[in-house]
Amino acid sequence: MRMEELSYNKNMDSFDAIGNLAKRRGYFYPGSELYGGLSGTWDFGPLGVELKRNIKNLFWKSTVYDRTDVVGLDAAILMHPRVWEASGHLEAFSDPLVECKKCHHRFRADHLKGNSPAGGCPDCGNKDFTEPKKFNLLVEAFLGVVEGEKTKTYLRGEITQGVHVNFKNVLDSSRVKIPFGIAQIGKAFRNEITPSQLLFRSREFEQMELQFYVKPDDKDSMGWFEFWKNERMVWYRSLGLNSARLRFKEHGKDELAHYARAAVDIEYHVEGEGWKEMEGIHHRGDWDLRRHGEFSGTDLSYFDEEEKQKYIPWVIETSGGVDRAALFLLMDAYHEEEVKGEKRVVLKLNFAVAPYKIAVFPLLANKPDLVALAAKIRDALKTRWMVAWDDRGNIGKRYRAQDEIGTPYCVTVDFDSLENPPAGGDVTVRDRDTMMQERVKIKNLPDYFEKKLGI
Repeated sequence: MRMEELSYNKNMDSFDAIGNLAKRRGYFYPGSELYGGLSGTWDFGPLGVELKRNIKNLFWKSTVYDRTDVVGLDAAILMHPRVWEASGHLEAFSDPLVECKKCHHRFRADHLKGNSPAGGCPDCGNKDFTEPKKFNLLVEAFLGVVEGEKTKTYLRGEITQGVHVNFKNVLDSSRVKIPFGIAQIGKAFRNEITPSQLLFRSREFEQMELQFYVKPDDKDSMGWFEFWKNERMVWYRSLGLNSARLRFKEHGKDELAHYARAAVDIEYHVEGEGWKEMEGIHHRGDWDLRRHGEFSGTDLSYFDEEEKQKYIPWVIETSGGVDRAALFLLMDAYHEEEVKGEKRVVLKLNFAVAPYKIAVFPLLANKPDLVALAAKIRDALKTRWMVAWDDRGNIGKRYRAQDEIGTPYCVTVDFDSLENPPAGGDVTVRDRDTMMQERVKIKNLPDYFEKKLGI
């Protein structure tokens, strides 16, 4: 075994570094880039879809499969317009904006403060602004085929309401009992005024949420609030995120949403940028079910068979961003190191979220025997893990490419691997993080990777 020379290791997690790597290696690209782009939208490439799928699968496993008190739902993106009236979005889901009269860029009035009309525009320095006006963040949509007769609705501004309007359906069609939860993963849309910082603030994004229904009792509900708050932090740490970069941020009374009885954010610290929200845990009280009951004229109360009483449940919500989780995982994993006088960029992703678990190389692409054996090994490993294939260039460059991708292990098939076929030969296995290499028998590779990857 040997280890390549390692001079230093430091984290370089700027938005620019991640944006460059993401496009170069196929994690995500600017939306509609071919036509000049559409601000606030992103397209996920071959690696990005795998990273997001792994995040979502891990969320679903921990929240639904590993529990007996949570079921799943996939609600429609388009909903009846009254949903957003009942939820308060049409009234409260808006921001006061001012517009720079020179560059015509708009800013939230409450975010300008020092750069207010008395100061200057953050983009051009101009000091002349319009009076604040309200802009609704819901994205409008129109249904119907006849112009002038179309019905206005909205793309959902959050996936939350799809769960609450189906509360009675889930209750009537399953055997759930309070306390129980409904989990959902899906797209949401917002008219973000200033989408920025890659995936952090965009107009189209994916959420992973849990709406957990509990008794309308202060002690019981706050117990569940604390439980889910801690469960979600444990989950993010299980993805490999650095605990020192994670924290809870309690909402003060003046920061709480109008419906919230308590709220806390899980934040991630970005070097040079400060703390950024990744997930919110909210005690929503009976706001959602009560409002939808009032606006729909339907009784959404719950009859507790054990206590023989009827009540509207309270809701504990966990609401996280799939895209934000992906972004912070990439930032946390991104490292630049110096190896033998050259820079090595490596994504030290947790094995569970890494898009590819193993890469397989034939030493030379023009040697049919090597290629055939490497392909056989790849096909065997692919039945259990995502496996990359690369036969371009020299082995060193292939290692560096897989380092940037975040692939934990590389398997190189060389001439020694052809000895004692079909299963008697061995291959070189290289570890991404330590760069250590060792020879492993081909027949032992499945057991080897099961132990190494733990998945």
